[in-house]
Amino acid sequence: MSEMKAADVSVSNKDPKEDEHDWAAAKAFFDKLGSKKRPRPPKPQNAVTIAVSSRTLFNMVKERQFYEDEGMEKYVAYQQEHENEPLMPGAAFPFVKAIMTVNARLRELYPDSEELFDIVLMTNNHAQVGVRLINCINHYDLTIERFCMTGGKSPIGYLKAYLTNLYLSNDSEKVQEAIEEGIAAAAMFNVEKEIQLRDDQLRIAFDGDAVLFSDESEQIVKEHGLDTFFEHEKKFENKPLAQGPLKCFLEALGKLQRKFYAKNERMDCPIRTYLVTARSAASSGARALKTLRSWGLEIDEALFLAGAPKGPLLEKIRPHIFFDDQMFHIEGAQQLGTIAAHVPYGIGQKYNKGKLKEESPKKK
Repeated sequence: MSEMKAADVSVSNKDPKEDEHDWAAAKAFFDKLGSKKRPRPPKPQNAVTIAVSSRTLFNMVKERQFYEDEGMEKYVAYQQEHENEPLMPGAAFPFVKAIMTVNARLRELYPDSEELFDIVLMTNNHAQVGVRLINCINHYDLTIERFCMTGGKSPIGYLKAYLTNLYLSNDSEKVQEAIEEGIAAAAMFNVEKEIQLRDDQLRIAFDGDAVLFSDESEQIVKEHGLDTFFEHEKKFENKPLAQGPLKCFLEALGKLQRKFYAKNERMDCPIRTYLVTARSAASSGARALKTLRSWGLEIDEALFLAGAPKGPLLEKIRPHIFFDDQMFHIEGAQQLGTIAAHVPYGIGQKYNKGKLKEESPKKK
């Protein structure tokens, strides 16, 4: 898989001095907003940018159904009629709130730093719907200043221009498209029951294979069985796995974590990461941990479940988001209240609960 580093993408041919002038003007504007001013957004090239769709940030199930039943024109009119009514929070809402907590801590420690999270609302909604979305963001006091509203067109083409480190949507096809473009992405789902999450620490849980790592080892499990997989992992224990679609997002998180470590706040860091994998520790865990070490990345907690269900452990962790490539793990986590995000990548997409899915007959 090609190196996934959205921040390496050049987004403009503008003279750097002109760009600096623009950012100086933006800084001056935010500094003049008064005592209740919003924090100014960081420069995209310095930030860890999270692009969220409107339907993951807010619960828009009813609005989506209205659009499907009535069409675009009536949908836009409906949104304008209700633009002063706040939408309910969606699956990504707690994640975004926790990100704001991290930014507040970073600004306390580094008042002039622009190495922060930045949230972009990335939606294919019509621009006229934007008024309701802005009103909702102001109602909940969310720090979201960048919007991309594409009027029915796919927003995927804008992700690299926004230097996106992670894209969250509830549209699996758009997420798949983003991953194919080399951008970390996942499809989010509403939870079946709500649990109380910590508001002073951002907790993010990752599966290993086909999420942080490539699916090379998972292919061996699916095609040749566990015994061959264990032999393979032992043989190649010291050979790092290739990167998976979310490796660069973990790398971006690590960059922010190290800013807290530099201030002697490792034990009070507001970002905590978890590896929650079906691998067993003794037979295949070493390769996973050595791979992370070879990348210069840390994970705060590693849980090797040896095939046991992930839901009960995740219920104890209570992450703001859990990434996995297999839907049966997603569903098990959701049932116990975990906010889960599906990463549609790798050979696991051809299987359901270990069994090969039947391909739908092709239309003639």
